[in-house]
Amino acid sequence: MSVVRNNAEPLAIVFEDDGLVPNSILPFLVYQGAVALDPKNPEETIETLFGANRWGGTWRNGVYDYLHYHSTVHEALGVARGHARVRFGGDHGQELQIRAGDVAILPAGTGHQCIKASDDFCVIGAYPPGSRMEITRATPENHAKALKTIPKVKLPPADPVTGGDGALMRLWR
Repeated sequence: MSVVRNNAEPLAIVFEDDGLVPNSILPFLVYQGAVALDPKNPEETIETLFGANRWGGTWRNGVYDYLHYHSTVHEALGVARGHARVRFGGDHGQELQIRAGDVAILPAGTGHQCIKASDDFCVIGAYPPGSRMEITRATPENHAKALKTIPKVKLPPADPVTGGDGALMRLWR
């Protein structure tokens, strides 16, 4: 049985560089309700899906409540439990409600910050192979450095949700 719902197509948003958060020329993607979670082990459902699509370095937690981004790596956030309101794209970005079964894919440089989360909110984070995750705060100095590192971040080998033929492969090329 497939854990990805048929015809999963993500919402795609391009966030502008706001002078502190570089964001990306690549679209931020959100698959809404795309993953059919095992109610007994929703975290494992997402970890297995990400692993099958060659996204690793997984962790289980929430989303930090301060604005940050990653300038050295793309990130996938799969919601295993609960729901949260997260601002993506920095202070001038967009607040989205993400819930269990959703997956957000953040190209390197995409700002994110949890605004409010349910008590049971649990996210699985993952990264493409060969990349190193660093947490970067939105400052003018970090922005200048990020503009140099982000273009060097390699494209992932597969979409973390739908694999080698997934939307990310089409939308990020």
